[in-house]
Amino acid sequence: MENKKDGSVFIDESNKFKNIVNDQNYFDYVLSYECNELDTKGILALFQYLVNTGLAYTLQGHYGRTANYLLFKGFIKNKRK
Repeated sequence: MENKKDGSVFIDESNKFKNIVNDQNYFDYVLSYECNELDTKGILALFQYLVNTGLAYTLQGHYGRTANYLLFKGFIKNKRK
């Protein structure tokens, strides 16, 4: 997983454009997450973006708690803008 300077998150896979979360598409990722349509790497990319931007702590409490759990377990890193 790679964090870009603009806060977007990219996970390198065979499909280069599959797990890029940025300011333009993060809401689509949130909706996909809510509908159980994201794979594990997509979920990690989403939560890394949400932590990077601070949005994890402004959405419903579930997002902040999940972000904290993923940070605690080392699945994502705390790299806020």
